[in-house]
Amino acid sequence: MTTSRHPARPFGRALCAMVTPFTASYELDLAAARELAARLVDNGCDGLVLNGTTGESPTTSDEEKTALVRAVVEAVGDRAAVVAGVGSASTAHTVALARAAEQAGADGLLVVTPYYSRPPQDAVEAHFRTVADATALPVMLYDIPGRTGTRIETATMLRLAEHERIVAVKDCAYDLLGSTKVIGRTSLAYYSGCEELNLPLYAVGGAGYVSTVANVAPGAMRSVLDAHDAGTPAEAARRNQLALPLTELMMTSGLPGTVTAKALLGFAVRAPLQPADHGTTERLRGALEGLLRN
Repeated sequence: MTTSRHPARPFGRALCAMVTPFTASYELDLAAARELAARLVDNGCDGLVLNGTTGESPTTSDEEKTALVRAVVEAVGDRAAVVAGVGSASTAHTVALARAAEQAGADGLLVVTPYYSRPPQDAVEAHFRTVADATALPVMLYDIPGRTGTRIETATMLRLAEHERIVAVKDCAYDLLGSTKVIGRTSLAYYSGCEELNLPLYAVGGAGYVSTVANVAPGAMRSVLDAHDAGTPAEAARRNQLALPLTELMMTSGLPGTVTAKALLGFAVRAPLQPADHGTTERLRGALEGLLRN
């Protein structure tokens, strides 16, 4: 693969949590998915994370998830890592999704903590180990207690880091101190899943980000990391500030990032999500145009 990947960044640095394109009649649009995936890679994404929350995984079927992975793998080839979201509230279902993603050509798996049932930490650990043992693919754990109701505690994360195929974390725990501790004590690659923490987490040893905003501004999001890697932290901070108005509108306006990203891309969303209204879409377009002018 020709991404900027090495052992500390197993899926590259700049990953996009890609939306799942639907037609106006809410059908999966594989042609649009191929086109979007290729465009994102052409504009700086090292990896694409499919079938996550941004990809509306709660409202896509297992067959659609597999078809999307296969189509995107065909579109980007070895130019980017394709990480398939396979998380569910059921360990057996997650294993089945993981095996299907492997057969469809995915390069890695994103596995979220089982949600709603709020399993204790020993059960969380057992879940992740079972999934990691089910395929030969590397695993990115997804720690997002605000949605799942359950945190992957630090002690659990340290034990899971010993598994040979558990190599990364998508970090949405909003605990920079805890994340920094795990980064310092393990080889886990930490990817920010919270746009406002992309640069802070990277600065303390993170591997990069999994970004929703990258659906519409992949180059601008990547430029923040590029400036940091070039040894110009002030420029990284400046570029981060430039992206802030769009990031704030997309991620904290009261609408899910899926809805705001699709408003800018022109794709339908499936119920229960509803499309952004005209005024919101115009504000989003203004923020995007302002960012792209700089």
